[in-house]
Amino acid sequence: MAPRGVRLQSAVSAGCKACVAQVAVTLQLMVLRIPSPPVSGLHIGSLDVHVYGLMYVIGITLAIVITRRRWQAVGGDPALVGDVAVWAVPAGIIGGRIYFDITTPKYIPHHWWGIFAVWDGGLGIWGGVALAAVVGAWRVRRAGADTVQFMDAVAPGLLVAQAIGRIGNYFNQELFGGPTSLPWGLAIAPQFRPAGYKAFATFQPTFLYELIFDLTLAAVLVWLGHHRHIKAPGLFALYVAGYSAFRIFEEALRVDPSEHLLGLRLNTYVASVLTLVGAVWFLRAQFSRPPDVSAEAATEGGAREIVGS
Repeated sequence: MAPRGVRLQSAVSAGCKACVAQVAVTLQLMVLRIPSPPVSGLHIGSLDVHVYGLMYVIGITLAIVITRRRWQAVGGDPALVGDVAVWAVPAGIIGGRIYFDITTPKYIPHHWWGIFAVWDGGLGIWGGVALAAVVGAWRVRRAGADTVQFMDAVAPGLLVAQAIGRIGNYFNQELFGGPTSLPWGLAIAPQFRPAGYKAFATFQPTFLYELIFDLTLAAVLVWLGHHRHIKAPGLFALYVAGYSAFRIFEEALRVDPSEHLLGLRLNTYVASVLTLVGAVWFLRAQFSRPPDVSAEAATEGGAREIVGS
């Protein structure tokens, strides 16, 4: 029989090996999936700070900074960007929420204020961009600046803001796809899993796919603006076409509640239409002939001579 000290040493050694093995298994599981966040907000005294809203504030701030630099680089007044943001950002939030309420009514909280609850997530990007673009164009025209040049200046910043906003979706445990066993599968807590998917633990991290795509497309637009002669608003048109084309892919993966038409999610139809609109818009901007300024001037001069006679 082995001495007591030897037995104790063997027991400790076996225990250490078991601990190491357990740690290795835990680390392996962490590597093989993206963990879900433990919280969705911060508590500062009596103030609740939702990460979703915080990410959009950071994203919007970065978009303003990027757009100021790009607008100034083409000779614009950077102060105009701040003026546009004061009007366009609230319009974007309103438009985004209206679009969300229409297209995903099942996600509206069951309270009288549910349709306004942007802090719980739920901003439809297309509704937000559409209303913000209308209001922003109004402010740019009122300032006497070039609207199409401004649209090209703002496009990369919009994508960066959208990418940062997707981090908020991660903290809300939303915007994920179907079940997956891929190494980068996203762990979703049971209470956030859609009906019919309660037995699955990991899902496609579509929020991450979009985050990566948004930043990539933003970089491509900046590169094109510097290295290719893209007529305005060509970059904004590519933003519309490129982002919408990606959403066709993303919508095919998502399993969260949505309105459906003929078996497809409503957003799939919207994305398809906007992909075509953006592509046609880009082609028209690049290949349409500019107006003949000399002919117009001659016509106006002849008209003045006739009136004068």
